Amino acid sequence: MTITDVARHAGVSTAAVSKVMRNAYGVSDAMREKVRAAIDELDYRPQAAARGMRGRTYTIGVLLDNIRNTFFADILDGIRDELVDSEYTVIIGAAGFDAQAQGKTIRAMVDRQTDGLVLIAPGTQRSEVLAMAETTPTVVIGHHDVSDLHDSVVDADGIGAGLVVDHLVALGHRNIALVSAPGTRSSKWARTPEIVLTNGYTEAMGRHGLGAYTQVCRSAYSDEGGYKAGMSLLGQADRPTAIMAGADVAALGVWRAAHELGLRVPEDVSLAGYNNTAIADLATVQLSSIDQAGHSMGSTAARLLIERVEGRRSHAVQTTMTPRLVARHSTGAPPTTAAG
Repeated sequence: MTITDVARHAGVSTAAVSKVMRNAYGVSDAMREKVRAAIDELDYRPQAAARGMRGRTYTIGVLLDNIRNTFFADILDGIRDELVDSEYTVIIGAAGFDAQAQGKTIRAMVDRQTDGLVLIAPGTQRSEVLAMAETTPTVVIGHHDVSDLHDSVVDADGIGAGLVVDHLVALGHRNIALVSAPGTRSSKWARTPEIVLTNGYTEAMGRHGLGAYTQVCRSAYSDEGGYKAGMSLLGQADRPTAIMAGADVAALGVWRAAHELGLRVPEDVSLAGYNNTAIADLATVQLSSIDQAGHSMGSTAARLLIERVEGRRSHAVQTTMTPRLVARHSTGAPPTTAAG
């Protein structure tokens, strides 16, 4: 049974049926009753249709910037598993890194009357997100900025960066560089993951007396972004002996650059990522990485969102995941010529 069957049975257009099911403005009482009667008589998704008429569409919009970042797959799996026994359906908006494109995607999901939004490290202006959150239940994943208007799920990124630096220093490294996303200053987010991660890295380097070696290379969290950062860092005369990337996908790009330059991992340069995605544990990769529980982040975000959508909670909360270092074969002692 389809919406076309309902329209034919009611003697109206499919657009009219859609308006009734979305509880759209401008639908007459007579039209509403006619469509409701057709839905009942045809047994057309009775529960979802009836609830939709009361203003709920049972759709959740999820914004992300890059479908090639496998960490987002972990988050999406968590969202899916949390909602699997519910009537909610997820709509994914892969908007790219451009802030305006992300804003357009968010507005499109709101215009399509999604019941709520999960925004994964949005690059769009914070003011726009806050404006949307005033009318649409919203969970922001990644950004540490606290607001009374939306819920947040974050990783303790500063601690995670410190765990990597501690691990590399224990192996004997001193010249340790960080590859971090550039972020968008104009977006007015004060505590994005890359900002908190960079602060954690800087503080950890200072704690070990290595402030003079602090080096942050800004590049997108993508394979190409990591590759460009790797070519820049590893092409230096005094190249770092270890590199930490703020995302596994970027770390693999750095690895590609190292291979192109004739450098071995970890014999010539140690490499660590962030997110502990499935690819990090592949036998041919074995990338040391920070596990920030992507699946749990997704499931927590979905649970928090549904609580707000269904009116079971009105106050905003922030949930923080505890990072864990998973050391693998991509990190080892520095070359003997660089040690000390």
